Amino acid sequence: MEKVKAIIEALIFASDAPLALEKISAILSEVEKTEIKEVLDNLVLEYNERQGGIYLQEVAGGFQFRTNSELSQWVKKLKITKPHSISPAAMETLAIIAYKQPIVKSEIEGIRGVDAGAPLKGLLEKKLIRIVGRKDVPGKPIIYGTTKKFLEVFNLKNLLDLPNLREFKELNRQQDFLEQEFEEEKNEAEDKIEEEKIEVADKFEEKVEVEEKENTEEVPDI
Repeated sequence: MEKVKAIIEALIFASDAPLALEKISAILSEVEKTEIKEVLDNLVLEYNERQGGIYLQEVAGGFQFRTNSELSQWVKKLKITKPHSISPAAMETLAIIAYKQPIVKSEIEGIRGVDAGAPLKGLLEKKLIRIVGRKDVPGKPIIYGTTKKFLEVFNLKNLLDLPNLREFKELNRQQDFLEQEFEEEKNEAEDKIEEEKIEVADKFEEKVEVEEKENTEEVPDI
């Protein structure tokens, strides 16, 4: 059991995306699926009880190691990349798709009252939504739905875990706050780098002046 536990832990750690029970079971074909599920449940419990910097979470139909949200202010200093930026229009479009899917563009626009072309393009590029197919009506409009990445970004096991619309909007407000905080920290870091550059330049200039003075003193009088 301990070796199976270690293997499962390593597989989840090495996976770029949430690792599904079925995938683990396919790799460990000699181990019963029920035993694998038991090991996963124990691992989740162990990491939660440990209250360390990482924990194991069931998300987007699989299992994934994640950092403790309480430590985000330090983790953000390590990760320079900007978090996902979603405009209010895109977030509104995403919410409609999440709760009304499968849905076509005209239905989204009927709810929002404005063109949804740009938000849809942006959400597709971010891989938060996908093209499910085409509706069997004249014109064959494209049908949209959410992706596994959508579940992963919003920490959802599946669509049944979707918050209500009020909570979904609150997620957007929290994201705006995080982005503002990120920009402030980024500006502070850039200012600090500039200060360090100036300090290094001053020290270098001072060193050059000292060396020039020493060289002048060493030249013998003719």
